[in-house]
Amino acid sequence: MGCFQKKFLKIETLIYFYNLFKVQYFETLFLEEANKFLATLKEKTVAKVLFNIELAEQNNDPRLFKKLQNDIWEFRTHYNGQQIRLLAFWDKANNKETLVIATHGFCKKTDKVPKAEIIRAVKLREKYFETKLLN
Repeated sequence: MGCFQKKFLKIETLIYFYNLFKVQYFETLFLEEANKFLATLKEKTVAKVLFNIELAEQNNDPRLFKKLQNDIWEFRTHYNGQQIRLLAFWDKANNKETLVIATHGFCKKTDKVPKAEIIRAVKLREKYFETKLLN
């Protein structure tokens, strides 16, 4: 077995054990509006947003995932001079898994989240649960 193959096997083994012991507190699903927003961003920006979401799934860090009001939370990413936000809510109806549903996203210049964006997230949350009950 060559040196490269041994190194590759070591890396694969490390990745296997990392995934085996990785703690994930929740899984994030994206509604159509969140996907459309991400599609408008540059590739590197999307990579940073998704990286931060993955970190938030594994940590309890309010710099990445913060409660705004009642049932609405925000994924927070600051990248390349932009403040990118994806609003979200929890779906704990299924006892098997904990889901966070990302509703939509926007870029902002101030620290305060516009009230209209929160209202939009609340409406998307209501629509999500109405649709879920019908299915």
